[in-house]
Amino acid sequence: MFAKKRKLGKQINQLKVGDYYESSQTIEDKDLLLYLGLTNDSNPLYIQHDYASQTPYKRPLVPSVMLFGMVSAIVSMHLPGPGSHIVQHEMKFPRPVYHYTEVNFSIEVSSIDHENHHVYISIIGLNGDKEEVISGSLVVSPPYEPESITANTLNNF
Repeated sequence: MFAKKRKLGKQINQLKVGDYYESSQTIEDKDLLLYLGLTNDSNPLYIQHDYASQTPYKRPLVPSVMLFGMVSAIVSMHLPGPGSHIVQHEMKFPRPVYHYTEVNFSIEVSSIDHENHHVYISIIGLNGDKEEVISGSLVVSPPYEPESITANTLNNF
């Protein structure tokens, strides 16, 4: 995985306002357990059915940060893609997401700042009932054009 050279995502001059990407992901037990193990998060609202049943939510929730992680993966892998870096984000989670929920993510380039090498992206996530469960915006630094390995070879001569 680390030794394989990956193709870079879209560079800033290849992006345009209106570019978008859509993806769906169902949150399974294995995903939740990997996230909770990685973060050492043992919030009973995320994993204990007996506790969650006594809250207004009635059943365990998917952590909000895990949903943001899914958005981050879309940016890193698809739009703009590999080589991108999120430099700022603002997220809202208007409805809870429960285990086994399918979330449909849509991201779209809303503006481009060539001078600062930033792309502004809007995010919407809908559950299976078409209710908004995540919305927000990102400022992303798309991949830079790598310098040629031989570009500076003869600089010392």
